[in-house]
Formats: sequence, structure tokens, C-alpha cells
Amino acid sequence: MSELIEVRGLEKSFDQPVLRGVDFTAAAGTATAVLGPSGSGKTTLLRSLNVLETPDAGLVRISDARLDFGEPPAGKAAYRQAVKALRARSGMVFQSHNLFPHRTVLENLIEGPVQVQRRDRAEAVEDARALLAQVGLAGRDDAYPAQLSGGQQQRVGIARALALRPEVLLLDEPTSALDPELVGEVLDVVRDLAQQGWTLVIVTHEVRFARDVADQVLFLDEGRIVERGGPEVLTDPREERTRRFLSRVLDPG
Repeated sequence: MSELIEVRGLEKSFDQPVLRGVDFTAAAGTATAVLGPSGSGKTTLLRSLNVLETPDAGLVRISDARLDFGEPPAGKAAYRQAVKALRARSGMVFQSHNLFPHRTVLENLIEGPVQVQRRDRAEAVEDARALLAQVGLAGRDDAYPAQLSGGQQQRVGIARALALRPEVLLLDEPTSALDPELVGEVLDVVRDLAQQGWTLVIVTHEVRFARDVADQVLFLDEGRIVERGGPEVLTDPREERTRRFLSRVLDPG
């Protein structure tokens, strides 16, 4: 069990197939970038890793927690426990930060550790302040989300996910809702996390960022991984479909 993340045969349909037998693994301490055109299944794949979407078939394993959606545990209690175990091993950063608007930055960060994980409040506060310093927001404990810029709110969202002490951080287009001038500050935080050895799975349209940060690149199209490899996928792709996508993204004119 050398790989921290294992995904096998993942399938999901809504009105039509969205994931078609997706397989991948990721080692601890690596960053995996997931790219592809709109509607290719990127976000569905990411959300399946912590069961925000329930796949129709396939297996997801993170560390020692696993769930085979084709043969789920018998009984609702056993199934709920398996879902809970998977979710406990990952933290999610959404396209929009999804902060509680009526709670301060500090209160947003300690909610999960105290209420869900039942950790000591003083310990959670200490950890939260350290995380805020890590994302460049030291001293903003008592600010409310509305008092922060979009980039600052997203950095709080990243800190909130880290406050749960996950083994894997899942990021779904973390800059897509930001004004262009705010994108860099969020990408810098994610870049720092990668350098610190966090295990990351990042759905992104920021091709140059992915090339700089990713150890592994997955290119999805129509629910399948069309191409995979290291950062060279983004500079010298083998597949014509990948080349067309990159050409349109990097040179839209």
C-alpha cells in the first residue's frame, strides 16, 4: 500500500456518463493536477474522492480508508462509517470559499476541529492561528468574511481545510471565482503547500501553474483519462486531444 490515493474503475452517470472507468494513484507528498475541457468530469472525479458525489461503481482508497461503490458495505451504518472514514482523510477547498458569513475567520477555522473532531478548543485555536500565519493572514482572527478580499477569503478556505489535519487536500478550481489580480496570492499558497510536502489533488485551468507544481498530470476528456504523466504532459503532450486543448487554453486568440 505504497500509494496514498488509489482510484480504480470509477464510474458516474447523471443524464449521461460523466466518469467512464477512471483509474489513478498518487503517492504521499505529491501534487496531482487534473485538467480538461468543461464537462470532462474533473470536478465529479474530485468530489467522488470524499463522496460529495457518490460514484455508481469503482473503488476509492485514501490511506487505510476504502470504499468499493460497486460492492458497498452491507447495511446503512457500515456504509456511513466507510464514507466518514474517507472524508476524515481529506480536506476540500471549493471554487467559492463557502465560509460561514456570520462567524469570524477564527471561528470558521475551529468549527470542524472542535465540533466534528472533538478536539480541545485551545489547541484548535492555536493551530488555527498558525495556519492563518501560514497563508499570510496573521492577525485577521476577528475579521468577518465580508471584510476580506476574495483572495483572502479563499486563503481562509484553504486554512480551514488544513485545520482538519487531512492526509490529502482536494482543491476544486480554487482560483476560478477570483478577480485576475487576486489569483496569484492563492496560487502562491498552494505552491507553498506542495513544497512543504502536502499531498494535493488540484482541479485547475491554470496550465502554467500546474506545470510548475504538479508531480503528476491527468488530462480528462469525456470522462476518461486521455493522457497522464509528469509536467511534460503540459509542454510536450503525446495525444492530439491534449495538444488541441493546450493550444486553445494557452493561445485563445
